Amino acid sequence: MYNVSKLLGIDYGTKRVGVAVSDESGSVAFAKAVLPSDRTLIPTLTKLIAKENVVRVVVGESKNKDGHDNAVMKHTHQFVADLERSVTVPISYEPEFYSSVEARRDSDDKFVDAKAAAIILNSFIERTKK
Repeated sequence: MYNVSKLLGIDYGTKRVGVAVSDESGSVAFAKAVLPSDRTLIPTLTKLIAKENVVRVVVGESKNKDGHDNAVMKHTHQFVADLERSVTVPISYEPEFYSSVEARRDSDDKFVDAKAAAIILNSFIERTKK
């Protein structure tokens, strides 16, 4: 048996939430789903975290051009606090710089938020490599 270290990436938005999951070695992220940002979000993520054996959640940290939290971050902090009450895995923030813009570069489909989550998670993976 080998060590499974899956990570889950989240691009939080007030309408839609992009989700990405890493491979079993935690070395590369793949777009997984776009979920509605509603009352079903936390239960859905809790089930996904358990099903995928996720060991860490990484949430995009969105700042404005002068480096301060943008308007979405107030909602993001509340979302993270709610998620922390539902799961036991650690949750980290990863700075996101135009991840949605970068995700749209390849396509303009409804999966953009999930692709943005993969960009955020891949950034975390690269930054934290040993």
